Amino acid sequence: MNEIARQLNEEIAQGNGHLMEMLSEVGKNLFFPKGILSQSAEAKQKAHRINATIGIAKEEGGIMRLPSVMDSIEGLAPENSLTYAPSFGIPGLRSAWKEAMYEKNPSLAGAEVSLPVVACGITQAISVMADVWVDPGDVVILPNMMWGNYNLILSVRKGATLSKYNLFTEAGGFDLDAFQAKVKEEAAARDKIIVLLNFPQNPTGYTVTKAEAAKIADILEEVAKGGTNVIAVTDDAYFGLFYEEDVLKESIFSLITGRHERLMAIKMDGATKEDYVWGLRVGFLTYGIPACDNQAAVYEALEKKTAGAVRGSVSNASHLSQSIVLKAMQTEGYAASKEAKGEILKARANKVAEVSRDPKYADAWSVYPFNSGYFMCIRLANTDAETLRLHLLDTYGVGLISLGATDLRVAFSCIELDDVHELFDTIYKGVQDLAG
Repeated sequence: MNEIARQLNEEIAQGNGHLMEMLSEVGKNLFFPKGILSQSAEAKQKAHRINATIGIAKEEGGIMRLPSVMDSIEGLAPENSLTYAPSFGIPGLRSAWKEAMYEKNPSLAGAEVSLPVVACGITQAISVMADVWVDPGDVVILPNMMWGNYNLILSVRKGATLSKYNLFTEAGGFDLDAFQAKVKEEAAARDKIIVLLNFPQNPTGYTVTKAEAAKIADILEEVAKGGTNVIAVTDDAYFGLFYEEDVLKESIFSLITGRHERLMAIKMDGATKEDYVWGLRVGFLTYGIPACDNQAAVYEALEKKTAGAVRGSVSNASHLSQSIVLKAMQTEGYAASKEAKGEILKARANKVAEVSRDPKYADAWSVYPFNSGYFMCIRLANTDAETLRLHLLDTYGVGLISLGATDLRVAFSCIELDDVHELFDTIYKGVQDLAG
């Protein structure tokens, strides 16, 4: 094992030995290398005459660049757009995102979390999380309705076992009994479990209520107290897009952080949907652990291992993208403009809720609960979802996503209000066509 990795492990073990039990074998061996990076950092401070350590091209005391490239970048200097960013992420953005996290999650008040590490979108944040914490054969607990990419990242690439529970009760809420039964079943069979919580949820667009969220946190703490190490991972990709009053309007990460020494929270979020910058690929990974004597040192060690995983895969997230997000966050009117866009999506969600539940469609489908995010799902009564999807696409030029045999996902985020009635009337017509 590399000596730097060994030192990081000692820091973690000193603060909370259970974290060492949770780390994957890769995670235990991860470190952030010194070598060229540390030598370049030293040279940046002391090489006042000639610095021949930097792996970029310079000329006339500045960054070498093409005018045709800079013509497309307004307001950002080459030093903030063309150069490599640190593997941890640019410091200003990390600090700004952490500060905003406390503003968006009041229940975090008084709790100390790590400084976020920047990844290339939330997808890479999940992959980095898996590198650090998931071993082949580990179990990851998920609902039966889930984002398909979890399978590729966690099962196919990492060899984890996905253990699923029923998401909704017949009454239309989060199935707490099914969740509790699954968590306790897996905890009884192993020393470590990983629970992935995704709210607002993809594909259903459901966020748990405040009462449901509190119960989920209680269940995880109870299992941790029983002697099982629990890694609670929150995928908060659609955070902030909440459309009903009783839903939890902060991340469930804030309810889990700091509750027990065997319960660790990992938050994955990003500018992707929160700031409507899907292609910029700026995501974050933040840790929440119970307080300990050397909590700051433990967080620093975890950040270094996480940045090492970024360094060993994509090196760093785009400096240009990070600078754009940071500049936006510092711009007057940023919060108001986000709120305005959220109101547009809320109006679409409300319209979809009204139209999709029209009794005239009752013989064709039922509607899964949704109250947030980008999506909603319908459950077809007597029609194969993939057959209907293809029929709608080929006959009417209407595109939807089929999920399994019975479910269709509608992304209301990308349809205008005026198209909602036509969309569901067309889906209904397609059902009637296939019925003969």
